[in-house]
Amino acid sequence: MDVRFREVDPFNCWLWLRFSDVPSQGERNYVDGVFDSWYVMGRLGGFNAENLQAHEAGEDLSWMSYDNEAASAAMPALMHNMGQLEYNQQWGRCWIDLGTTDAFALDVLINALRQLDSDVVQLEELLVGGENEDWPAEEHPDSVFPSMN
Repeated sequence: MDVRFREVDPFNCWLWLRFSDVPSQGERNYVDGVFDSWYVMGRLGGFNAENLQAHEAGEDLSWMSYDNEAASAAMPALMHNMGQLEYNQQWGRCWIDLGTTDAFALDVLINALRQLDSDVVQLEELLVGGENEDWPAEEHPDSVFPSMN
C-alpha cells in the first residue's frame, strides 16, 4: 500500500483509499471497523504524543514509574469528528476533523491499514488530504471550520 500526503487541513480532511478491486461487503466491514475503532480512540484522547510514557521508557517496562501528574498536565489531544466511510467502485473515502489530536493518530491509522492490506483486503494506496478530481468532495456538513476554497 502506497501512502501519499497531499494538502492537509486537520480540521477538514479527506482520507482516500484505493482498493485493487471493488471491495466486497465483508471487506468494507473490516475497513469500517478499523476507522470506527481509530475514531473512538482519537475521540477519547488516545493519540496524545505529549504523554507517551510507556513508549519513552523503552524496552524495560517492568516496575516503570508512571507519572500521573505529568499525564494530567498534558494538553488534551482530542479528535473532533469523523464522517461515514463512502465507497465508489475501487475507491473509499472518509472525512475527518482531527481536532487537537497529534499527527501520531495518522501513523496509527496507517499502521493498521498496512496490516489490513497484508491480511484482509488489498489496498493500493492511501491518500491523506486533498481531493480526487473524479470524485469531488463537497463541504462536509459536520465541518466546524469550513474550507477557504
